[in-house]
Amino acid sequence: MERLEKVVKLVTRLFPLWVTLCTLAALWSPSSFKPYGTTIPWLLGLVMLGMGLTMSLDDFKLVLQRPKDVLAGVLLRYLIMPTVAYGVAHLLDLPPSLAAGLILVGCCPSGTASNVMTLIAKGDTALSVTVSSVNTVLAPLVTPFIFLFLAGTMIPIDTKALLIDILKIVLAPIAAGVIINRLAGRAIRVIQTFVPLVSVVTIIAIISIVIALSAQKLATVAVIAFVAVALHNGFGLGLGYGAARGFGMTHRKSKAIAFEIGMENSGLAVALALAHLDPVAALPGAIFSVWHNFTGSVLAGFWSGRADGE
Repeated sequence: MERLEKVVKLVTRLFPLWVTLCTLAALWSPSSFKPYGTTIPWLLGLVMLGMGLTMSLDDFKLVLQRPKDVLAGVLLRYLIMPTVAYGVAHLLDLPPSLAAGLILVGCCPSGTASNVMTLIAKGDTALSVTVSSVNTVLAPLVTPFIFLFLAGTMIPIDTKALLIDILKIVLAPIAAGVIINRLAGRAIRVIQTFVPLVSVVTIIAIISIVIALSAQKLATVAVIAFVAVALHNGFGLGLGYGAARGFGMTHRKSKAIAFEIGMENSGLAVALALAHLDPVAALPGAIFSVWHNFTGSVLAGFWSGRADGE
């Protein structure tokens, strides 16, 4: 089992390499991936189920024990990233579909990778897990309405359909995972070891399909889309840390909040964009999936090698 765990960690650590190789394959032969476009919501549901399998009711205890920290983290999460996305979209004068896709990324909850990066960075992992859990549970209510408010003038948005899809793709699988974890107990421990590997493979599949679906238009928007994502992610990490310090949080807590804000559930943004917008709108989410893992790893490594202060 220990050897298997090492293999899983190695494979997941090389995530950027696998994404790069699969992206090139999708660009080389888009027709090999396009037929699987309809599977994206199911693939993301599998990732969310995996997240639920690693969660428990204990992840929410911190809400009662440290309500100020959790509330600040959740508020900053849904304030900073949507606003930054809106600002970057206007600053770069992005096409409507691309702008909407970037804003949608900002309106989605934080991704599970934020918990891993917080752990590596020696941040407050308990706070990271709780903020992730709370903002994911709130996503069906919060995400559609923030997105409508910021992007409603750019493209037509069916808020009700968006809300229903988030319930189906995110909340239902997570709830199922938590229930299974609660009932199965020890029997689920072996499965939990492989959850990161399954999540990585699934996310890579999602990104590859999106790249294939957008291959024809990618050449015209790739550079500006990458610049937009890099700015969005960079401002998110920086403002997340700075705002947390402004709330009086310690360096350790602020590291957790930085990752919670700067790292998104970009897979959800991809699935929603393909279902309700168009393939171009899914590009920011696909690029973000790769880029935030790279910048998150670099920042986590930097922080892990430095002594913590207050």
